[in-house]
Amino acid sequence: MESIKDLIREARAEIQKAPTDRALGDTEVKWLGRKGRLTEILRNLKNLSERERKAQGAEANRARIELEALIRDRRIELRSAAAKTELARERIDVTLPGRALRHGRMHPLTRALDEIRGIFEQLGFSAIDGPEIETEWYNFDALNIPADHPARDMWDTFWLRSNQNLKSKNEKGKSGQKLLLRTHTSPVQVRYMEKHAPPYRIIVPGKVYRYEATDASHDVEFHQVEGLMVDRDISVAHFKHVIRHFFERYFGAKKLSVVLRPSFFPFTEPSFEVMVNCIQCDAKRCAVCKRTGWLEVAGAGMVHPNVFKNAGLNPKGLQGFAFGFGVERLAMLKYKIPDIRLFHSSDPRFLKQF
Repeated sequence: MESIKDLIREARAEIQKAPTDRALGDTEVKWLGRKGRLTEILRNLKNLSERERKAQGAEANRARIELEALIRDRRIELRSAAAKTELARERIDVTLPGRALRHGRMHPLTRALDEIRGIFEQLGFSAIDGPEIETEWYNFDALNIPADHPARDMWDTFWLRSNQNLKSKNEKGKSGQKLLLRTHTSPVQVRYMEKHAPPYRIIVPGKVYRYEATDASHDVEFHQVEGLMVDRDISVAHFKHVIRHFFERYFGAKKLSVVLRPSFFPFTEPSFEVMVNCIQCDAKRCAVCKRTGWLEVAGAGMVHPNVFKNAGLNPKGLQGFAFGFGVERLAMLKYKIPDIRLFHSSDPRFLKQF
């Protein structure tokens, strides 16, 4: 049998040199495991005489106790050192400034719609929703645009295929109404007037669709805000005041000049285009206003009596104005955005500016 003193000396050296807790575990198995060198000595004691067995057994047991203590102390030492290393690696310097967290930004169209709603709500207007899939009646006929009216060519329409036979109380018994993606938010005017008694003061923000070529200033899908105000004594002067107040607030202009230029819309009479002095050059004639000093920002007019009739109202004694404008166009003017297609590009370089 090898000398127990030599064994202890060799084991002590290996235990002290163990670099990690895992290496120390391997050392423990080597010396004190079931097939360890010290365990082997204890197992071979049976081959010695009784006197030698007692002497060698006592010395081997003392060696086991000593090695177990050395391993325990070394394990505590290694784990303490590992914990200090980990703490040093994960140390937080509380004097450093905090890391800025990246966060999302509001889309410019959402920002524009919220701002538009807020301005009109302060003027007493309520925001109303309506369906984006419309019937031919609400999108055209009820707005004084019958099937043979040449004004239908103004709206390039997405017609939908459907097996449904739709019927409305205002369709005068007609069935099989064709479905389409609404080309403007004006149909909600009629829907609202069918269910509510005047006076009205509403806006209708929402998506509309046009089947046309896409370029820097046109898209097949965009947002529009329709406005309607109806009472007994509403005049063009009321409209001009409301629209001037809105555009002054929206564009942040202290004083804005508004001009109404004669135009044509089937659902209003008289009809006019709303012109404001160019906010980009302050009417000094730039490329945005095509060197005219004026910008066309909306279409409007006094509600046609036929629209009141189609909504089930008696037009006698009722007067009101309606208007509409594109949200993307206003946002492009306000934020100086050159291409309408950027709104749907999802390009973070564009979105993070707002």
